This record gives sequence, C-alpha cells and structure tokens, in this order.
Amino acid sequence: MKIRPLADRVLVKQVEAESKTASGIIIPAQAQEKTQEAVVEAVGPGTEKDPIIVKKGERVLYDKYSGTSIKVDGADYLILKQSDIIAVIE
Repeated sequence: MKIRPLADRVLVKQVEAESKTASGIIIPAQAQEKTQEAVVEAVGPGTEKDPIIVKKGERVLYDKYSGTSIKVDGADYLILKQSDIIAVIE
C-alpha cells in the first residue's frame, strides 16, 4: 500500500529509541520514552498559504503529542501537519 499525504501533511517514520545508554545499561521497552525524532517518508503538495519546506529523507523533530498514528504493511507511521514539525536535523 502507498500513502500520499494531502495539503500540508507529512508522512514520517519514527526513529527507534536507543535501548542502551552510553554506559551500557539496557533500558526495557516499557521504560523508554517515545522519541520525537522521525524520518520524512512522503510530503503533501502544500497549500498556497503553507508551502512544504521539508523533503523526503530529512530527519525532523516534532511536537510530542501531535499527529495521527497509522500502520501500513506492518510498519508504524505518523501523519503530521507541517506546522507540528519543530526542527530539521542536519
């Protein structure tokens, strides 16, 4: 299945949280906080008022409680409004 976001929406795939600290302590999945870092998988065409400025493949940070979670072919994705993206990681 292929997902194509509409208007100013962006489809992202969350980056997996680190399961081990720098000192080697393993963090169980239940104790890990949900990461707010993701990779852009697809972007909508934008609107005249809000053109799309992120590109496919960029790593981004987004607001903690934003977006709609979806599952496609067994993988988890998030559909965000572009305004929910707070930074691009370079």
